[in-house]
Amino acid sequence: MSDTPTTILWLRRDLRLSDHDALRAAVKRGGPVIPVYIRDQMVDDLGAAPKWRLGLGIEDMAEALDGKASGLVLRSGDALAVLRDLIHETGANAVYWSRLYDPEAIARDTSVKSALKEDGIEAESFTGHLLFEPWTVETKEGGFYKVYSPMWRNVKDRDVPAAEPAPSHIPAPEHWPKSETLAEWRLGAAMNRGAKVCRPYQRVGEEAAQGRLGWFMGHAIEDYKDARDKPAVDGTSGLSENLTYGEISPRQCWHAGMRARHEGHKSAEAWLKELVWREFAYHLLYHTPQIACRNWREEWDDFPWKDDERAAEIKAWKQGRTGVPFVDAAMREMYVTGKMHNRARMVVASYLTKHLMTHWKVGMHWFDDCLTDWDPASNAMGWQWVAGCGPDAAPYFRVFNPETQLDKFDPDHAYPDRWIAEGQQNPGEDALAYFRAIPRSWPMSPDDPYPDKPVVGLKEGRERALAAYEDRKS
Repeated sequence: MSDTPTTILWLRRDLRLSDHDALRAAVKRGGPVIPVYIRDQMVDDLGAAPKWRLGLGIEDMAEALDGKASGLVLRSGDALAVLRDLIHETGANAVYWSRLYDPEAIARDTSVKSALKEDGIEAESFTGHLLFEPWTVETKEGGFYKVYSPMWRNVKDRDVPAAEPAPSHIPAPEHWPKSETLAEWRLGAAMNRGAKVCRPYQRVGEEAAQGRLGWFMGHAIEDYKDARDKPAVDGTSGLSENLTYGEISPRQCWHAGMRARHEGHKSAEAWLKELVWREFAYHLLYHTPQIACRNWREEWDDFPWKDDERAAEIKAWKQGRTGVPFVDAAMREMYVTGKMHNRARMVVASYLTKHLMTHWKVGMHWFDDCLTDWDPASNAMGWQWVAGCGPDAAPYFRVFNPETQLDKFDPDHAYPDRWIAEGQQNPGEDALAYFRAIPRSWPMSPDDPYPDKPVVGLKEGRERALAAYEDRKS
């Protein structure tokens, strides 16, 4: 092993240069830093849209590192095997990375750290993906939080470390190890023709994320509390994709929100609460990892959900052809942009799990495949919260009515007009883009008539779901 303190920086969901604890610690060691991204099984298992979007983020990070006279090494294979190979090739004596909190990543990282330490390698992990790591937030009794509001009260006044700037210089090795190419990885292969349609809607990389944060704080934070529920309005930060891939840190977002609150912006606290809602999702995923794969509340295991994805109703839901405009517009927005307005996410999830009586995992897996801002914790918790089997303090069975929701939050129906082409004499570009993005096997055209009635009526579906709920309770 070389006497030079060469450090391998193992990048994952931390594709930025600023406020990067692991990078800063690697630079502080004083020797060369070799950033690496590993395409292991966890990457290969990603759905089509998040895998493609990850590739865009990796590409941007490589360019940012080039701008610092550094570089990014790409390798594929088992993470431990790849790291050992790089250590052998470079003489590195340390591997640093940012922590992740989903069960699969924890298992992998724990194994890697143990093995590297046995090899005599310094293996250290650092925070960076969350504001409040799950084991640092406890109830008065010493347990974890199962309800959001008391967790918010616990953390809202905590000191959050200041965000650190990017290092001015990243020491490079004299000889770079061989790297694979993103083209070889074909991370966007499953997107097919949809990639070209979806690309203009992505805000990729650290510079774009910082620009969006600045715009949001300067132009939209004041009205956020009300505007965030309006699907036809650009009233949210739009930073979900950047937080997903670590192109911006939660600390940078938190301190921007705190500054806005101190400046008197009344909606700033509402935005800070949304940041902590993300924290709550990871808090639950860490302490109750089963939330990602089975009912968080075991008493829901006998609820009569359907899960036959060949069913016509489920196919109509996926294709945005349910005959319910709010639901269909949202599903098409996701297919074209890779994202979906948060109010719309609740409505489409409720329609699937309540009106269509379909298992939440069917919807969760579809989102896994279609969202470019896919997040393992937020997606799992969000679906279970809407379905009723997850963490929720509400003492009732919540069924969103898509019609009243649309009338309340989009009274002009601008949202479905933007995304649904059928029935419009001159549909807009966003509505038409959907037909260029969908699989050719879907027999759909903007000239088709829009369904004249829902696949399941709103009154009928609500009554059926409530009856099933009452049967479950009894």
